[in-house]
Amino acid sequence: MKIYGLAMSTCTQRALIVLAEKGSEAELVPVDLMKGEHKQPAYLARHPFGVIPVLDDDGFTVYESRAIMRYLDQRLGGAPLTPSDPKARAQMEQWISVEQSYFSPHVLTIIHQRLLGPMRGAQPDEAVVDQAKGEIAKAFDVVGKALAKQEYLAGEAFSLADVSWMPYVQYLFVTGTGDVVTSNDHVNAWWKRVSARPSWKRVAAQAAPPKG
Repeated sequence: MKIYGLAMSTCTQRALIVLAEKGSEAELVPVDLMKGEHKQPAYLARHPFGVIPVLDDDGFTVYESRAIMRYLDQRLGGAPLTPSDPKARAQMEQWISVEQSYFSPHVLTIIHQRLLGPMRGAQPDEAVVDQAKGEIAKAFDVVGKALAKQEYLAGEAFSLADVSWMPYVQYLFVTGTGDVVTSNDHVNAWWKRVSARPSWKRVAAQAAPPKG
């Protein structure tokens, strides 16, 4: 089993978290985005939209990180990350959709302003950052109300919903906007729980730059 992606990539991290939760491993095949490797014919044959990651399971390929994490949960042994109860499963799918529609796009805006833009010599537009933080705070207000009643997004068990949110929450801290997390008590308590999991520690260690 191979994953074509990068350890620091939020979408790749979703797959890596599920693998770690399942006690499994896959070969991480780096894709050099700076050299445009993801737009070359060899990679486009795996992912026609030219983004990361792609999972290759003995010749079966699947792209889009949320599809990959669902596949891995079904494919691998270990504790399931999808609730069997229909109501809890519906909650899981609801929060994955909320993450995709109302949360991650605003984190990506901050990532572009605070990280990717400066790498290309651009100065961050802090008004854009503040606007994105405001939208994230609105999403966290909704999430926090749910987390006031339960430990995880889909109920009392860790699920793919939590996996889906974790990489982008981490990047709020990376971009210096983690205060939008810590200022919401219930979201912050949830983040402390999920970021203490061995699976996340393993993924975070993979993504960390080498020392020295």
